[in-house]
Amino acid sequence: MELQLKNRQDLKARALLLGDRLDLKLFKIADCLATTPLTLEVDAAGGIAVLFRYGVVVLFGVKSVDEMRFIETLKPLLTNAYQIPEIEELEIHCGRNSIGVQSGAVSLDEVTLEKLQVIADALSKNLVLTLYEKKVASEFDKIEPLAQELATHGKVSADSRKLLSKIGSMLLIEHRMVGRAEIGDKPETLWNFPQLEGLYASLEDEFELKERQSALDRKLGLISDTAQTLADVWDNKQLHKLEWYVIGLIIFEIVISLFELGDKFLR
Repeated sequence: MELQLKNRQDLKARALLLGDRLDLKLFKIADCLATTPLTLEVDAAGGIAVLFRYGVVVLFGVKSVDEMRFIETLKPLLTNAYQIPEIEELEIHCGRNSIGVQSGAVSLDEVTLEKLQVIADALSKNLVLTLYEKKVASEFDKIEPLAQELATHGKVSADSRKLLSKIGSMLLIEHRMVGRAEIGDKPETLWNFPQLEGLYASLEDEFELKERQSALDRKLGLISDTAQTLADVWDNKQLHKLEWYVIGLIIFEIVISLFELGDKFLR
């Protein structure tokens, strides 16, 4: 299918992270420009949308009014839709002699569906990383006072349920990064169009995808390990309390037995 955007000299790519998950099963293959990733034409002017199951849609050459209309049609397909979506924009300049990223904009010799899909993949992964970086930073802020309390006073005030909940949150983020967004993997488009690896490498460097994922993995591991340690400390504290309760009951039983023996002796 001939792309209407092919004749455009300048394009704007606009990526939106709308929710945790986007159900793409309802789209008919016959209505799509491509299926991996799912790519649709969304307006009469030839604007394109690339959709990802981890909740991201990337729009190319789509006007604001058409964007709002299209996003509205996606709402029933979203799981845990965000009230305020993460947004990233990128300028694309066409008709250039070289392909790559310069001064925060993408230069292309010509617009093709495959090149737009590669750009969409990098933009979508950048958005996912941005969201999870914010979440992990927030968890860091919450767990640091607990670690400081343990270091200063040798005890933890939070209970194990809350700490285990934090561990679960970190595991969930890691699962979404690896299982859904597949941030560390190259886009499937490159399997059929290996000549576009240079374009993807430029985008990967521009958004620092590998470095940010590595940093995020380390932070996730640190938060999870810290929360686990604090949970173990809490559980040990509760175990010691239980031991004292048992000792108290034993002493109580002994005292009662002594009273009963004394009472019998006095009789």
